[in-house]
Amino acid sequence: MKHSWRSVSANIAEGCRKRRYTNHFISKLTDSDAKNSETNVWLEFSLKCEYINIETNNNLNTKTIEIGKLHD
Repeated sequence: MKHSWRSVSANIAEGCRKRRYTNHFISKLTDSDAKNSETNVWLEFSLKCEYINIETNNNLNTKTIEIGKLHD
């Protein structure tokens, strides 16, 4: 999970740095969205395995949803 959530911001930063290259920018934002979705999967696993409670899951899931809205 640590890798996927770190990759979200890293991909956004890389895309912004190369934003004048439209295809590269879009590719990095797509990668960022995929990593955000991966984080959601790890949160679900963490909840099912009882590593986190439902309150923590809901809080973090809400944050990933908000981050996902930035890509729309």
